Amino acid sequence: MLEAVDVLRSAADAKHIAIETAVEGECRVLGDADRLRQSVWNLLSNAIKFTPAYGKARVTLECHDRHVRIVVADTGQGIRPEFLPFVFERFRQADTSSTRRHAGLGIGLAIVRELIELHGGRVAVDSAGEGHGATSTIELPLLVDEHHPIERAEAPAMEAAPLTDMRVLVVDDDPDSNEAVRTVLASAGADVRTASSADEALTVLGRWVPDVLVSDIAMPNEDGYALLARMRADVAGLGRIPAIALTALSAPSDRELALSAGFHAHVAKPPQTQELLRAVATAHHISEVRPELDRR
Repeated sequence: MLEAVDVLRSAADAKHIAIETAVEGECRVLGDADRLRQSVWNLLSNAIKFTPAYGKARVTLECHDRHVRIVVADTGQGIRPEFLPFVFERFRQADTSSTRRHAGLGIGLAIVRELIELHGGRVAVDSAGEGHGATSTIELPLLVDEHHPIERAEAPAMEAAPLTDMRVLVVDDDPDSNEAVRTVLASAGADVRTASSADEALTVLGRWVPDVLVSDIAMPNEDGYALLARMRADVAGLGRIPAIALTALSAPSDRELALSAGFHAHVAKPPQTQELLRAVATAHHISEVRPELDRR
C-alpha cells in the first residue's frame, strides 16, 4: 500500500494535495501483492485526479477480526448520487461531455472491483454528493493461518538499472500517472518528456527522439497500439524505438497482446520502481535505434 502512495506522492505534490497515511497494526492477507498495489494505486490516483489544488487525501489501513480494511478518502469534487450505482461499470464516466476536465476511459474502478473480488474481498465507493469528496473502501479477508509461508522478495538496488542520460518519452492521458512515472525515471537519471495522447506523442517525436517509449494502452481516440502502428509507418524509422506498454490492463492475455503488437515489455500499473527501471534499461539495450534516427 505504502509503495503505491509513494509513487503517486509527486503527482499530489504537483497539485499541492496533501496525502496522509495511517496504518493501524500489522495485517496479513493472502493474495497477489502487485494486483493489490494496483488497486490502491487506482483509488488514490482517482482521489488526486478529482481533488482540486490544496485539497487532501487520506489512506488508512485497519485490521479487524476477520478482514483488513483500506480506505481512501478525499476532499475532492465528489460524486452525484444518481451516478453512484454505476461507478464500477466499465467505460462509464460521470462527465461524458467532449469538454470534460479529466482524462481517462472509465475502467479504473471496474478493474479494482474485479481484482478485489478475485481475492475474496469487496470494494465500495461513497460520496455525500458534489463538492463533498468521495470515500473508497476495500475489505479483504484476513489471513488467519499464522503458519502459512509468506515470501518476501528483496528489491534490487537502484544501481541495477541506471538510466543516466537515457531519453524516455512517457505517453498517458492521465496527467497524474505521467507525473508519477516521470518522477521515477528522472530520479534514476533519465531525461524524460511526457505526452497525453498519440497525436501529442508524434509531435514530440518530430523534434525529439527518445531511446525508449513508455506508453499507456487504453487512451481516448487512439490507443497505445495505434500509436505504435503510426510510429512503425513513419519513414524516418520511429518504429525502431523500443516501446514498453505501461497499463492497467494486466491480464495474461493483455500481456500477450501487447508483446505480439510489438511492445518489448508489458508492465502493469502501478509499476514497481525497480521493475519499471529494469524494463526501460533492458528495452534500450536489446534494440539498436541508431544510426537510423537523428537525435534532434
